[in-house]
Amino acid sequence: MRLYERDPTCKSSVDLLSAATVGIGFYTTCEGGFEKAKQVIDDFNEEVNLDGLLNQMVSRLIACGNDFWLKLVPDKLEDLRRLPIDSIEKIQESFIEGSNLKIPYKVEGYKLKSSYGGGSLDPKAVLHWSIGSENPCGFGVGVLQVLLHTLTVNNDKRPSYAWMKAKIERLMPKIFERYAAPDVVVQLEGQKEDTIKKFEAKIRNRSEEGAWIFSGAKTASVNSVAIDPRASGFAPYIDHMVNQFYLGCETPLPRLFSTPGFTEASANAALDLQSMLIKPLQRYIKRQVEREIFALVLSQAGFNPAEAKVRLNWGSPETPEIVPTDLIKAAEQNLIRPEEFRKNAVKVLNWELWDEQPKDSASQQSKGGENKH
Repeated sequence: MRLYERDPTCKSSVDLLSAATVGIGFYTTCEGGFEKAKQVIDDFNEEVNLDGLLNQMVSRLIACGNDFWLKLVPDKLEDLRRLPIDSIEKIQESFIEGSNLKIPYKVEGYKLKSSYGGGSLDPKAVLHWSIGSENPCGFGVGVLQVLLHTLTVNNDKRPSYAWMKAKIERLMPKIFERYAAPDVVVQLEGQKEDTIKKFEAKIRNRSEEGAWIFSGAKTASVNSVAIDPRASGFAPYIDHMVNQFYLGCETPLPRLFSTPGFTEASANAALDLQSMLIKPLQRYIKRQVEREIFALVLSQAGFNPAEAKVRLNWGSPETPEIVPTDLIKAAEQNLIRPEEFRKNAVKVLNWELWDEQPKDSASQQSKGGENKH
């Protein structure tokens, strides 16, 4: 997580992907007749703050490929606690073994680092979130890990893209300091050697604003030290490295904010691409929550999870739109009572209705009756 915490591009990419994945929130649904089971899940979600846990988890999951939750189950599942990302040292596995065969089968335990006690956690007590892993029982691979990996080809090692980007950014302030206020070489005829050495000693400790350099010469001249024009030839290489870094972050959205020239069509294409990236992650989180959390809570409450079918759904529940003509027809056909029509008319049609007859109208009617007599 150090790269996430220290590199603005990495942090913005992970945050954008996280917000797109779980930032919309969720709601639950159930099979008809199992509203009590749904209420049990809703109460548990509120008690453990499942929405907040998912928001915190998904950033680690995208960045590092892993996150670990500890299930606190004294008598039943009462709480969920996220473990530090570096707390698990090793995932202990069992294998299917045979002649020339050794295949990972299932997780037998999670070995803690010595700084966290060094013990082993029962796999039933741990909810392991993992993406990008070739081994279903192993550690996952996150977006930022790709940027931290080196690549060796024929014994030639390529540095990681995170290292290359950091190296360039480290040199940029020095280049700016060197050439923003260039050194000036002043050549004066007849300068003594000891005078020139004094200036040389002073120049070696010059400030960042540039320096004046004096030297002996037959003719007098003043020259500014310019940037080597060959340095501009590195621009395509830097662009390639930066583009690879953005590709590794797996979201084009930071590019929209940092690079001019993007059109609305480009922005929409970027959003469509990001949507395709996050949908599989949303499905994975949904299935994990339903299988590892909802099913356990329902079983402990005496419900059959397969029958209750309490599901996690992303977004907000859809509320049906009431059409004014439908409301009027329902009243004409006596499908709703007059008081129900009045309440819905105020809410849907924005009609201003009174529960009682206005006083002014009542007084006018009474006066009109007196006049008739």
